[in-house]
Amino acid sequence: MRDELTPRQIVVELDAYIIGQSDAKRTVAIALRNRWRRQRAPQEMQDEILPSNIVLIGPTGVGKTEIARRLARLADAPFLKIEATKFTEIGYVGRDVDSMIRDLADIAVNMVRAEHEARVQSRARELADEVILDALLPRNPQPASAPAFVQGAAAQPAAQDRASVHTKVLAPGETEHGAEHIKQWRRTRERMRTMLNAGAFDQREIEIEVAADQSPMLQVFGPMGLEEMGMNIQDLLGNMGPKRRKKRRVKVADAYDILTPQQAQKLIDMDKVTREALERAQQSGIVFIDEIDKVASSAGRAKGSPNVSREGVQRDLLPIVEGSNVTTKYGMVRTDHILFIASGAFHVTKPSDLIPELQGRFPIRVELHSLTEEDFYKILTQPRNALLKQYKALLLADGVSIDFTDDAVWEIARTAAQVNIDVENIGARRLHTIMTTLLEDILFEADGSGPASITIDAVDVRKKLADIVKNRDLSQYIL
Repeated sequence: MRDELTPRQIVVELDAYIIGQSDAKRTVAIALRNRWRRQRAPQEMQDEILPSNIVLIGPTGVGKTEIARRLARLADAPFLKIEATKFTEIGYVGRDVDSMIRDLADIAVNMVRAEHEARVQSRARELADEVILDALLPRNPQPASAPAFVQGAAAQPAAQDRASVHTKVLAPGETEHGAEHIKQWRRTRERMRTMLNAGAFDQREIEIEVAADQSPMLQVFGPMGLEEMGMNIQDLLGNMGPKRRKKRRVKVADAYDILTPQQAQKLIDMDKVTREALERAQQSGIVFIDEIDKVASSAGRAKGSPNVSREGVQRDLLPIVEGSNVTTKYGMVRTDHILFIASGAFHVTKPSDLIPELQGRFPIRVELHSLTEEDFYKILTQPRNALLKQYKALLLADGVSIDFTDDAVWEIARTAAQVNIDVENIGARRLHTIMTTLLEDILFEADGSGPASITIDAVDVRKKLADIVKNRDLSQYIL
């Protein structure tokens, strides 16, 4: 975690990507900072300080998911987003709630493994050099001379040269010229290493060993089908028998992309990675449960309706959120200090429709507001990944420079806000459909043969989007 970030600084970081929703940003910033504070509390108090889980309430597209995702990046924490509707009550067909913790453990292990591999990249590259040199010049040869493509001071590999030499293994007791041959082989190998680092062999093909495809059983069932069959069956089937390898011919330049990760994997201590990953998942993990309102039962819903399992899903979620032990393929994961952030629109239901026990485990509720015309304008222009900046980058690839006048941006914002009011409020996602419709012809015709510079003004926006605003039926096609 970036320890130097105070709640105020966390909000500033979130402001760089998310417009508005100051209450929600303040709440999650405090929650994140409290984790840092807990880790510095006296040891006897750390286990007693539990995270304050949060419910984000608001319509779709107002930033609920993005706030949680950006928060996890700031904390450098394992982050999992899952829809509550994917779970079913125990005894029904579907995913069980424990799977979210198993998924979080997978994410944590992959995150920590990537960090450890990054630390050994230089050494892994050196080992990859050795594997490639072994393919070009096998070890323990008794060469009569250096391969043709390394002879001469300015030697370059010819197209007809082969990446191998004939070898002769010395018989026991055979020492004639042995020492000289070894010295010559080493000199040849060093010359080839220099040429390899200079890129002289990049286009030469060599034969290397790579991991074979996954277990045939996994191909038949697929990961989701196996998960429904039971916990960790996928891992069991995937690990049955020795790891299969196969030979593959690739160019030297491409071989580095295969061999360097393989060598990095050999250099890291997976036991240490697993221990660190489990600790990070338990102490810093964030689980974002979206659509929590879909498993809340309305007070007026009759008993015995087709959705009776909703309350069962809530009861299954309860022990995970309260704190329990979940078995994963890496070991036991305690959920006591995992931060759970739930979200939902709560159009039909309300947070009080959740079972009381689950409500108590999400003590903090924050309401996110619908986006206004001014919010849309800021979303289009201010964030580091603003939509207008994205489209400019896309068209620049075709050599087209596009600019939007200020009144054009306001017109786009006004149109998006109006369509959200008239049709259905899908928040900032409306801007994607509006921009695609506005720039459809330009995106289609931009192939380098047209104008190199285009300026969009308010008149262009109104002309292109007029029918969408006026015709309610037509606007439904750009949800």
